[in-house]
Amino acid sequence: MTTDRSTSTPTGAHATSPTARLMDGSGLARRLVEDTAVRAADLTRRTGSRPCLATVLVGEDPASVTYVRMKRARCEKAGIRSRHIELPATTTTGELVATLRSLSDDPDVHGILLQHPVGPHIDERAAFEAIAPEKDVDGVTTTSFATMSFGLPGFVSCTPGGIMRLLDAYDVDPAGKRAVVVGRSAILGKPAGMLLLARNATVTYCHSHTPAADLSAALREADIVVAAVGRARFIRGEDIKPGAVVIDAGYNEGNVGDVDFEGAAVRAGLITPVPGGVGPMTIAVLLAQTVDAAERQLA
Repeated sequence: MTTDRSTSTPTGAHATSPTARLMDGSGLARRLVEDTAVRAADLTRRTGSRPCLATVLVGEDPASVTYVRMKRARCEKAGIRSRHIELPATTTTGELVATLRSLSDDPDVHGILLQHPVGPHIDERAAFEAIAPEKDVDGVTTTSFATMSFGLPGFVSCTPGGIMRLLDAYDVDPAGKRAVVVGRSAILGKPAGMLLLARNATVTYCHSHTPAADLSAALREADIVVAAVGRARFIRGEDIKPGAVVIDAGYNEGNVGDVDFEGAAVRAGLITPVPGGVGPMTIAVLLAQTVDAAERQLA
């Protein structure tokens, strides 16, 4: 839709009425987990080996502990064996790297997840690179980023992978669309842009240091917006192009995303809620890729 902004914003009693359709990540994730469970059961029946995901947690950050517990519960639903390794907050980079290399060498482990963040004293990139690419089901290594960017066999970063599945489920074809990714992290913003580029979108990256006027201008031309900057309500609703697809990959204190949901919902065509949008898809893709990894290793 190319309606001029001066006349496209609802007025009067309808100004706060949502017009965007919600993208139900929870429902889509549930179906993906169910499919993954069928695949896991079939693989276990054929090989006698149950797919195994090892999760590594450093320290006792409450949010990380909750996330890991949730992922382990989802593993059980998907028929995936979960092995959990808890390390103290005082763990050094060398100790963490040794743990991850040991798991990489263990034939009974098919996928490895390092819960992040790991603490400022640890070289997170060195830790990620200790994960064998064939077990990098979270898509965090440079090898995974390269294979994803070149369209080669490998694993995608889970949140961007979940975003692409959401777009497909709602018949959003990125080809020829203008996409703006707000955020540039190595496991979210950057790979999200590369996946959109691979699907023939014209991609612009913005971030927390992009001048406000430039960010606003880019967003107002965007057919697809991926918010992944990690700042509550960083994306203003008034900057959303009428009819745009808004994917909010942010999660901030108080169940608030990176997008001003109320403001964006009166302009967007499709929008993800927080929670219930991107988050469930991230875990579902992790589980699906764990079974993918097990299938390749047990073939």
